[in-house]
Amino acid sequence: MSGKRETVVDVQGTVADGFEPVRDAFAANFARRGERGAAVAVYRHGRKIVDLWGGSRDADGPADGAAPWEARTAQIIRSATKGVAAIVPLLLHQRGLLDLDAPVGTYWPEFKAAGKERVLVRHLLSHRAGLPVLDTPLTPEQAVDGVSGPAALAAQAPAWTPGAEHGYHARTYGWLLAELVRRITGRTIGTWIADEISGPLGLDLWVGAPADARARAGRLAGVEAPAPPAAAGLRVRPKRAVTDAYRDPASLTRRAFDVITPAPDENADAYRAAELPASNGIATARALARCYAALIGPVDGHPRLFAPATLTLARTEESAGPDRTLVVTTRFGLGYMLHGPASPLLAPGSFGHPGRGGCLAFADPESGTAFGYVTNGMQQNVTADPRAQALVRGLRAALEG
Repeated sequence: MSGKRETVVDVQGTVADGFEPVRDAFAANFARRGERGAAVAVYRHGRKIVDLWGGSRDADGPADGAAPWEARTAQIIRSATKGVAAIVPLLLHQRGLLDLDAPVGTYWPEFKAAGKERVLVRHLLSHRAGLPVLDTPLTPEQAVDGVSGPAALAAQAPAWTPGAEHGYHARTYGWLLAELVRRITGRTIGTWIADEISGPLGLDLWVGAPADARARAGRLAGVEAPAPPAAAGLRVRPKRAVTDAYRDPASLTRRAFDVITPAPDENADAYRAAELPASNGIATARALARCYAALIGPVDGHPRLFAPATLTLARTEESAGPDRTLVVTTRFGLGYMLHGPASPLLAPGSFGHPGRGGCLAFADPESGTAFGYVTNGMQQNVTADPRAQALVRGLRAALEG
């Protein structure tokens, strides 16, 4: 341990008997891992067994007298939004409205330009389309207008032969899925999620949050990552190749994350009101856990969302190996990250999605478990946050105990 004074936070909420290790890990995140404000929730077999929150609502607020994180506090979940967005095309496929093996141009004719005639729908969901970057980045205003992102991608030439390799589509994933859904359904993806998922399940989860939801969302800010041993067994210093890729403005890595230039203000009301299904969902931890619980089983009388065949599609490996964008080994199913060294989840059969800087949501069908974690303190990581991983370790210990 370093000589730094530990932070003691009054953790609120409930934990079912036997799942106290999750509460212990959550408290330790505040004490030793730089947490400012956060919440975690777990469902098992459709029943909520963990629902905890604590700390400050705003990560950039004053150290003393800050507004507390409350039971209904929501948070931007960054790329954890991708896992929610992926539900839409998979359910459209389940309903017979979308062919995953059809060319994207079947539904979006303008997309066929610049050598993309053979890009398949499944390539979009598995990060194999070759479109993580734009030759001309968008401004923050263009990024949220609902038109410029899809138009730029329709005209963009792939960075590699579609289907041949994979690389994380950090921001472009959202415009690709949003336009595909709009062409098929006539609705925006945020409206579809509200109508078909959040509304029926009673979720505090939005892509394109209304004013009352935006008012409940805490403010994000960067926080310092913990040093070992508090880093929950994770490598906290990235390999040199990864560091170099993020520093090089010409690298695919930097260009993928700089598709919006300058970087948008994620605390701005206009950003939070927009529909960016790769990056700006707003949710509570319990909404994320409940959403994933509904993918794998019934919840409070609501039938499961994914039929068995759809669940298999979500978590069957489509992409694996060196990631052209993230410069580490990643694994993807259709729309979801899969358990692996770069993004450890609960168990080999788990599927879900992290958010850059902290958030994480996933389901594990074998144990009937669904997990959601949100935070306002953004640490320097993309796929494996020490705080989230400490909570997963606590959950695993409780399930094994």
